[in-house]
Amino acid sequence: MQSFTYERAESTEQAAAAVAARPGARFISGGTNLLDLMKLGIERPAHLVDISRLPLDRIEETDEGGLRIGAQVRNSDLAADPQVRSRYPMLAQALLAGASGQIRNKASTAGNLLQRTRCPYFYDRNMPCNKREQGSGCAALQGFNRMHAVLGVSKACIAVHPSDMAVAMSGLDARIETISPGGETRTIPIGDLHRLPEAMPDVETVLAHGEMITSVTLPPPPPGRQVYRKVRDRASYAFALVSVAAIVEKSGDRIRSARIAMGGVAAKPWRAAAAEHTLVGAATSDTAFTDAAEAALAGAVGHGGNDFKIPLAKRTVRYTLATAAERA
Repeated sequence: MQSFTYERAESTEQAAAAVAARPGARFISGGTNLLDLMKLGIERPAHLVDISRLPLDRIEETDEGGLRIGAQVRNSDLAADPQVRSRYPMLAQALLAGASGQIRNKASTAGNLLQRTRCPYFYDRNMPCNKREQGSGCAALQGFNRMHAVLGVSKACIAVHPSDMAVAMSGLDARIETISPGGETRTIPIGDLHRLPEAMPDVETVLAHGEMITSVTLPPPPPGRQVYRKVRDRASYAFALVSVAAIVEKSGDRIRSARIAMGGVAAKPWRAAAAEHTLVGAATSDTAFTDAAEAALAGAVGHGGNDFKIPLAKRTVRYTLATAAERA
């Protein structure tokens, strides 16, 4: 039994200061990931700061015409919100594709973004894992790596980020708003929130210790049709082998703009900027979508068990773009 202390925060400033004051402290909200890791002895926080009752559970329209989503908004509430369903359908689709209804009822917006990988070697304390113990090695490199990353990997780690919601938010250019222990605030583009493994896979985000996410802001809905496609081993409660969030805007039979974000392929939501550029001005055709899929997976590297992900991801990108263009 690993003992720990607990307190309930009364304000965002108090919560951030309480975590910053103790090196082993952690925020806890829905607990759908942290509590499992604590039970397995993978996470061993000395102190928990409960932020679940802070007034951060509202979805509000911003002055610029977007949405501000509080860090404590539950995934089920976010997916059911009328504004999200009508203006950001890709986000609602991604949320409903993730986890079970019971978990969505507990999981928070910020917690979803900060959840840790589901790599089986990370969860197995008898196996080497650089995320769990820096310098111990990565068992997945030569092990069972069917679910693992093909983009943005390093020799230190090939784990993937498991979130569906974060992939859709990446395609929507979401911004993460935080508060530091000193009360300072900052805004982080979602593409800059998560770090690639490189030599330090145990450092997963750019957040400082005690820095807390307070909300996620979505810009006004982009033009074009939004589609989220998730490929998985079974129809429900399974993490993505590959997922794609795509937005296609057309002018006649030409593509005016496109956005592509992928999940299940990297340690963070993967924005395929090069693929987006190939589509601008192109005719809506299988050739254009195939070229974009090739660009999206340029540089992808398999590790044996996950080699199949590369052609699977290409097909999924092509199919999702074609679907979005057909509906545009």
